[in-house]
Order: sequence, then C-alpha cells, then structure tokens
Amino acid sequence: AGAAVSLRVAELDLGDDATLGRLVALQRASYAVEAELIGARELPPMRESPAELRACGETFLGADEDGALLGAISFKRAGGTVDIHRLVVDPGAFRRGVATALLDALEARERDATHWTVGTGAANAPARTLYERRGFTATEERVVPGGIRWVRLDRAGAR
Repeated sequence: AGAAVSLRVAELDLGDDATLGRLVALQRASYAVEAELIGARELPPMRESPAELRACGETFLGADEDGALLGAISFKRAGGTVDIHRLVVDPGAFRRGVATALLDALEARERDATHWTVGTGAANAPARTLYERRGFTATEERVVPGGIRWVRLDRAGAR
C-alpha cells in the first residue's frame, strides 16, 4: 500500500487491442463498485463493448504502475469547456491517489480551459468529495434512467 508514487499518466491508445481490453476490464470493475454505492443493479459502462468504448469519441488518460493500468480518466473538450466523462480506478488501488493523479494530469494538460464539468451518481460520496475538494459545485441534480439520482458539478477554469 502507501502512496502511488510510481504512477505514470499518459494518453491511452484505444486503437491498441491490449490497451482497450485492459480499459474495458478496469471500467467494469470500477463501475461495479459505483453501482453498489449508489444502489443501482448496473451502470451502462459495465455493458460497453470494446468496440463501443473505442468509438465513444472521448480522450483517455491512463495511470499505469509497473505495467498495470490502475486508473483512467476520459474527457471531451469543446471550446473552453472540459467535460469529464469517466474517472475509473481499480478497486484494488482505491485510496492510493490514483484519481487525484489523473485529475492533476488532466488539469495540467488542459490548463487553458475556462470551464470544467462532470457528472456522477448523487450518492457517490467519494467522487463528490473528490470533485468538491477541487472546487467543483453541484449545479444540477436529476433522476436518470434506472431511477438513479445523478448530479452535475461545475467549476470555473484554473483552481
């Protein structure tokens, strides 16, 4: 255990089948934990095929430690807005700073963004706490298909 000091964060190549397979497995494991946290049977990314993930149009950064993919963040950039679509961490690497390292890398990469937005399950306290600590504020809450309460959080540019 201890801090994830040897993490390497880099853009993931979804054209590489091995990388894509590792990402699909990571996403399924991570979203299974979130589904349990928010009381959902499953979340759509848990059913996503490798082909669907490859075609999603999001840019992915991955956190790698000794060849193991421990986490990933995906986003889309439109004008000055960075829209974070996914933030997934291997359940075996929870509480090791992986999500923070991914957010730090994304913020450094997109440092000229003027607006940041992200959505998560309203009952996902760990995710909400992580984003709120980084200056995000809840701006919208609604019920999405499956009866899941969803919250959107937004923040102005640089922290």
